[in-house]
Amino acid sequence: MKNSMEFLVGIFMIAGFLAFGYLALQLGEVSIFSDSKNYTVIAQFDNIAGVKKGASVQVAGVAVGQAGKIWLDDDGYANVALLVDKSLELPIDSTASVKSQGLIGDKFIALSPGGDEELFEDGALLTDTESSVDIESLISKFAFGSVE
Repeated sequence: MKNSMEFLVGIFMIAGFLAFGYLALQLGEVSIFSDSKNYTVIAQFDNIAGVKKGASVQVAGVAVGQAGKIWLDDDGYANVALLVDKSLELPIDSTASVKSQGLIGDKFIALSPGGDEELFEDGALLTDTESSVDIESLISKFAFGSVE
């Protein structure tokens, strides 16, 4: 009787630890299970001020992915690896722009799908982009009278 109770408690504890581990991997930034649901499009920007790894990627206000690695290439362009859900078919004439949630909110990347029949493949380069608006430089230009 005592051995069967200890066995059941042991099974319960193991199941609890497995469930906890699965939730930690799913909710955390570990992408063991989620990579198979995404494909990568590399967006090339002149300026991505404020965009951070993990920033939302949206189409028409609906989250369809997140920003992955961000790096500067040899030509001085800022590159962002966009991890986009495989269910989204993104035409090659699509555009990406850096937007802000609210006046001083977090930055995200908005995708505007094009109409082409050819679709982006994993690892493709998206160069039709709109860079981040630098509010500070706009205010300083206005304040010091250099706005044309």
